Amino acid sequence: MPVGKSNWQMTSLPPLSLYVHIPWCLKKCPYCDFNSHEKRGDLAEDAYIDSLILDLESALPLIWGRRVITIFFGGGTPSLLSAKGLDRILEAFRARLRIHTDAEITLEANPGTFEIQKFKDYRAAGITRLSIGIQSFNQRHLKALGRVHDSEEAKRAVNIAAETFDTFNLDLMYGLPNQTLAEAMEDIETALSFSPKHLSCYHLTLEPNTLFYRYPPELPDDDLTADMQESIENRLAAAGFEHYETSAFAQKGHRCQHNLNYWSFGDYLGIGAGAHGKLSFHDKILRQIRHKQPTAYMENVANSSQILEEHAVELTDLPFEFMMNTLRLTEGFPVELFAQHTGLPINRVGKALQNAESEGLITRNHEMITPTLKGQRFLNQLLHHFLPA
Repeated sequence: MPVGKSNWQMTSLPPLSLYVHIPWCLKKCPYCDFNSHEKRGDLAEDAYIDSLILDLESALPLIWGRRVITIFFGGGTPSLLSAKGLDRILEAFRARLRIHTDAEITLEANPGTFEIQKFKDYRAAGITRLSIGIQSFNQRHLKALGRVHDSEEAKRAVNIAAETFDTFNLDLMYGLPNQTLAEAMEDIETALSFSPKHLSCYHLTLEPNTLFYRYPPELPDDDLTADMQESIENRLAAAGFEHYETSAFAQKGHRCQHNLNYWSFGDYLGIGAGAHGKLSFHDKILRQIRHKQPTAYMENVANSSQILEEHAVELTDLPFEFMMNTLRLTEGFPVELFAQHTGLPINRVGKALQNAESEGLITRNHEMITPTLKGQRFLNQLLHHFLPA
């Protein structure tokens, strides 16, 4: 039955984040399935910023009075924006939103867009954290991935980030075409040489609607990528990183608060072309998607019709959606969080939890539910228990 057509209700609302999508890239990577579009000619920066502000204004009644705890500029390549443009966006946000005093504000950046003064200006505008799409420091692998930067530009970008920001993340991928274990670990060692506070290490996957999916490259086999994953986890643990989510590693005190809100089944308003959002109310939970094409998005914002899809989450889907996020956390989640963020009692998933525990996929007590190492490795098997009957 649809949420909102029953006696179901939320007794409290989850924390709220803001996601801002910047849809342009210098070049579309062959493995990327995100909503990104190659930049052709001059960036329509001013017009797009106007649309973002209008989009936010139209959404304000949905989040009225709620405090925003984090802001994340994703893409695409948000670092294509000028520092002046980013400052204008953040000023507009501050004038219209209750933003937490210590809000984490993250900007995704690609090495091909790094300029020292520009990134100093980003920090002055209010950005507190950079997330840099390195993927690899190996020139052969960068070429295979279709990246626009080379290994020297990657290193230069990280140096600039280290000089400019207290906290920055490096995105790295493993399981790359013809990659060896030694090469995967060399990328990790190079990353560690810059003393980052956060690393995201992803297994390359072939996603539908990508060039790699249509024309698959030769990838390492499952045994080799499993060795890469285990070696990466062991090396980062030895370097003092907490492995707190499937692909995320952080020095103490530097976990990504924005992503933690996602993984805790928190709320997020998504604005910008193709942005997704999840918003809770006392009588329903809404999911929204904006129009994906930048031009179509801007035209529809002008007509107050930027939302392409909107639906209330079905009660039967809530347990799976909650677990799909929270079971990515290696430490698991407090039992009480399930009721707080879904409005459902934990006994709603009692049988599923019992079955998952009997298979050695989770451990639990009256306070915490935690995926085991087996549960982390076979997450899809674990999540299967929570699918609607």
